[in-house]
Amino acid sequence: MEIFNFSAFLQDYFKTSYHVLDSSIQKKDYVSLDLSVKNQALECFDFSVSNNLNTYINTFLFERNAKVAFGGYLEKRNLYKRSNYFNDNTLENERNIHLGIDLWCPAQTPIFSLFNATVHSFKNNTQFGDYGPTIILCHHINEVVFYTLYGHLSLESIANLEIGQVFKQNQQIGALGESQVNGDYPPHLHFQIIKDLQGNFGDYPGVCNESQVDFYKINCPDPNLILKL
Repeated sequence: MEIFNFSAFLQDYFKTSYHVLDSSIQKKDYVSLDLSVKNQALECFDFSVSNNLNTYINTFLFERNAKVAFGGYLEKRNLYKRSNYFNDNTLENERNIHLGIDLWCPAQTPIFSLFNATVHSFKNNTQFGDYGPTIILCHHINEVVFYTLYGHLSLESIANLEIGQVFKQNQQIGALGESQVNGDYPPHLHFQIIKDLQGNFGDYPGVCNESQVDFYKINCPDPNLILKL
């Protein structure tokens, strides 16, 4: 029996780009951002202070005359060393591989559903370094069921939400949160595609250990297969 290839399905079915930010933001307004351990500019960077990263990203955008910085899929980052949520001081258990794509832009930026969807779950994930307010949507396309996760939203985004609530494609589902509510990060969207939620509710790992990468590459394909940034 042929094994279903979720990444191939995404690549074959979605031929044009889809957006989670306002469609008026043009492709030329996006710029790729490297926050990996390979970025030498970050070697002596103090990630423990979110304002430092905020200044770095804002300067990065300003110097490139861009509106949105994006990137991070399967990126190995030192950013998570600041939080015990990802780091228990043992290298074999450290989670530092990013599983979604980040879109860095101002707080209150509207976020939209990529496709017709129902709300699977939502939650305020409040641990330091976690998602903060998070929405998970369920999609049924060509008899394939999968999920999209939107993390680091505003509290207002989940205040009146209901499980099973229907969103149409390109309908606003929420907005980005400030650092005070989004896990202590500069404002950004963590966007992730998930085939199997594995029983999770309002949450799903967005960062994994290096030993888990092979599984998550299959279960959480590159969001750029759809966003095409």
